[in-house]
Amino acid sequence: MRTNRRTFLAAGAAATALTPFRLFAQAEAAQALQSITADVVPIAREEYQARIDKARRLMAEHGLGAIFIEPGASLTYFTGVQWWRSERLTAAILPRDGEAAIVTPHFEEPSVRESLKIPADVRTWNEDENPLAVVAGILRDRRVAAPVGIEETMRFFAVDGLRRAMPGVEIRPGAPVVRGCRMIKTSHELALMQKASDITIAAFRYIHPRIEVGMNPGQIEAMYVAAVRALGASTDGGLVLLGEASAYPHGSGQPQAVRRGEVVLLDCGCNVEGYQSDISRTFVFGTATAAQRRVWDQVHQGQQIAMAAARIGRPAGSVDDAVRGQYERWGYGPGYRLPGTSHRTGHGIGMDGHEPVNLVHGETTPLAEGMCFSNEPGIYIPGQFGIRLEDCFHMTAEGPRWFSTPPPSIDRPFS
Repeated sequence: MRTNRRTFLAAGAAATALTPFRLFAQAEAAQALQSITADVVPIAREEYQARIDKARRLMAEHGLGAIFIEPGASLTYFTGVQWWRSERLTAAILPRDGEAAIVTPHFEEPSVRESLKIPADVRTWNEDENPLAVVAGILRDRRVAAPVGIEETMRFFAVDGLRRAMPGVEIRPGAPVVRGCRMIKTSHELALMQKASDITIAAFRYIHPRIEVGMNPGQIEAMYVAAVRALGASTDGGLVLLGEASAYPHGSGQPQAVRRGEVVLLDCGCNVEGYQSDISRTFVFGTATAAQRRVWDQVHQGQQIAMAAARIGRPAGSVDDAVRGQYERWGYGPGYRLPGTSHRTGHGIGMDGHEPVNLVHGETTPLAEGMCFSNEPGIYIPGQFGIRLEDCFHMTAEGPRWFSTPPPSIDRPFS
């Protein structure tokens, strides 16, 4: 459930006032933990080339002449270039035939080349020039006559600018190519995601006994971030929802503090060589009530229902349907109504924390070997509490396989 977009938690405002605590957390974690990433192998140049070769096969299959990509996970996936989006266009053009090309501002070329992992024609533009004219020039030089596929997150100004710079160019969705590559993970990608999951669980186990009455979300998050970094990964933090805030999947702006008998919900992840984890754990600080135990057990069973439904060839949406059907028999919903599960059962994951496709009603994409998803059929009771357990899995020929194993009970949330 953790998203790249930070929530409006009150802890966000308090974070700047927690510098002494954060420094203490970093020092304590550095002393108690060691990096576990010494065995991590980065993506090699040969793997980048294999990705481009697959993309070219898919372009031919879908009648595309090139793919146009802006900075983000897809640009990194195909070229290694790690960049950001701004009003100054940096982009890649992957033609079906001919050398790939990177377009970037003239003064950014040395920096862009630092992370470039493939042979590419790097063409620059100055501040008084039109970068889309440079893109059009590359397409003409490569004699791209077939439609150009647009990576699905590209901004309008880039697509519209290409149309203006190259009248008559046919634009089509590039998702069949980009998704066709990124959705199916290799064994190396799965290993990086496994490492990220291992680090997240290790960080949870480290911070769990250090949570105290009165702590706010920012303090708990600071301990998590410190632990992840000491273990050898990177993170932008995560969600920490306390008490009633746990009933709202992305939190609340109201002040929160750890209190005995109330829910603590952690939804966090980390990054290992560009690959993500996303794990949620919910427990009660102190003794859980009968209602808290019942809902926790139902969510735990919901995860198992999802795993039983996830089979090669079945529509991704059927996993959500299986969970929601049982929840409705327990009296939740119907559908996405509350009390119940107001969000999808899971989302795709890989280089992005959320990526296509989702385990959501109506999604017809067949499950295939190498696809990766979160499994998080949380139950939320507005005004009271919510329970979310989230573990990710990948599809194998024999069925789904966990990256992290769900805990056995509300009393043993990190076993």
